[in-house]
Amino acid sequence: MSDTQTLIENRPPSVAALFLERVAATPDAEAYRYPVPNAAGEGPDDWKSLSWAQAAERVYAIAAGLIELGVTPEQRVALAASTRIEWILSDLGIMCAGAATTTIYPQTNADESAFILSDSDSRVLIAEDAAQLAKAVEKHGELPDLTHVVVIDPTGVETADWILTLDELEKRGAARLEKDPDLIKERVGAITKDQLATLIYTSGTTGRPKGVRLPHDNWSYMAKAIAATGLVGPEDVQYLWLPLAHVFGKVLTSGQIEVGHVTAVDGRVDKIIENLPVVQPTYMAAVPRIFEKVYNGVVAKARAGGGAKYKIFQWAAGVAREYAKVSQDNFRRTGTASVPFGLGAKHKVADTLVYSKLREAFGGRLRACVSGSVALAPEIGYFFAGAGIHILEGYGLTESSAASFVNPGEAYRTGTVGKPLPGCEVRIADDGEILLRGPGIMEGYHGLPEKTAEVLEPDGWFHTGDIGELSPDGYLRITDRKKDLFKTSGGKYIAPTEIEGSFKSVCPYVSNILVHGADRNFCAALIALDEVSIMGWAAENGLGGKSYAEVVAAEQTIAMVDGYVKQLNAGLQRWQTIKQFRLLPRDLDVEHGEITPSLKLKRPVVEREYAHLLEEMYAGTREA
Repeated sequence: MSDTQTLIENRPPSVAALFLERVAATPDAEAYRYPVPNAAGEGPDDWKSLSWAQAAERVYAIAAGLIELGVTPEQRVALAASTRIEWILSDLGIMCAGAATTTIYPQTNADESAFILSDSDSRVLIAEDAAQLAKAVEKHGELPDLTHVVVIDPTGVETADWILTLDELEKRGAARLEKDPDLIKERVGAITKDQLATLIYTSGTTGRPKGVRLPHDNWSYMAKAIAATGLVGPEDVQYLWLPLAHVFGKVLTSGQIEVGHVTAVDGRVDKIIENLPVVQPTYMAAVPRIFEKVYNGVVAKARAGGGAKYKIFQWAAGVAREYAKVSQDNFRRTGTASVPFGLGAKHKVADTLVYSKLREAFGGRLRACVSGSVALAPEIGYFFAGAGIHILEGYGLTESSAASFVNPGEAYRTGTVGKPLPGCEVRIADDGEILLRGPGIMEGYHGLPEKTAEVLEPDGWFHTGDIGELSPDGYLRITDRKKDLFKTSGGKYIAPTEIEGSFKSVCPYVSNILVHGADRNFCAALIALDEVSIMGWAAENGLGGKSYAEVVAAEQTIAMVDGYVKQLNAGLQRWQTIKQFRLLPRDLDVEHGEITPSLKLKRPVVEREYAHLLEEMYAGTREA
């Protein structure tokens, strides 16, 4: 048995047990950093640290406090908060109490929050602030099993018998631990690997979300498998901003406990650019939309610098892509990422002029980024790779505890999601669907045995719903969601996400795009433009002072986007080309339910909302 197999197979039954091991092994090492407003109340935040021992003191107090509230093993405790240090401490506290965390996005409305609380049978809710508490208060009459709400930020909150602050919960827990110091050790010691640890509700595109049941063993396996990849080490500093209610964010907390590195936590997306030079992370995870925004911002800045600067940037971007493609190809063939002398010389000049500044904006120490949730447009990936910001795409689902595949460090291949994590099996079905089996696969959907049976075979193979292909040496490329593939009236199959990704790599102003054409005789597109980028372009093109809606309706804007659509079409098969498009009057967003909190497009919602634009594009055309 290899060292990797031994590491994974001899895993403890829970991450709670791993946490106790980590605290015992490195109690004084730094575990977490988190921002607090500075004393002056203005300017950049101050950052504070917690050692593993300090974090444990709070975690154990939260766990004991929950036990004081009557929480028993496997009972659900819901967590409705943004990504912050208290989310992690609360989640660990819930697990160390032997209970199970129900995650709720803070953007979730009162009706859906109430459904999740009821469906999960959550007994306690840990709410971020007065706004999250208000949702529970509004629906309290419909939630007879919800006995308490614990509020992290008590500003503007009036406590009651069933409402207390996190600080009060911790004080109750600390008092209990004084009387019963072995309480947490005993609770953690009693956890079995099959015991429920987490219920994560998938944001369905239609109907109510389904609760994915992830037992403790899923997270313990993930922690060991992430460590076994060798991608992160104890000296790393992770910048964690992803939503922790999402499985991608949650799995990163498990890996960190096993490896023991530092995590800087701040979920405020508008603070990312400000935080990166302060945190100086060595790695971070993100979704493609973040890299697209950075890329669009860099393009807009170069364009604003005048014709000469923009030409230099375009040249440097071309060099970056060529350098990345050649070096990756050579590494694949020879094991060395070498490039011809001339290309290397051009790359060195471009690095001085462009790439080095981009790396500094990321904090200057970034070794790698992990990207997941949806596909990253390869041309954007090649640009960053050539600029020295290595984006390792990975793949997984809520039902597979997030991380099933990841690109292997130096040997990463842009456009693929890499190789399976140790312990994960994969096969491609006859229709191209990716099937997975292994210790990361869910137990099933909560209270939905028929839905579970639809995707989980008796022998453990899970149907992902994604279409993909494996290279002879085990790299996986995702081509599309099975349910997103459509056939035109001419009988041609179209993979819309592939076309959408290609457009994002040619048009620096796009924010979201939806390609449509099921049972139609051509493909059309709904395009939403990135507000910051397009307003910068507008100011330079005689549209300054106009609103976003006026800018996207302007003839110049439509003509400019049409140029990029023609550029896209030049690289597509005839039946894939976009014959018509419409610019949307506003960007798609979570609040309108058009994208999920993890920034995935909800196609049925967008198609329903903009049906009039789709019909307008197809009006008068002959349907086959």
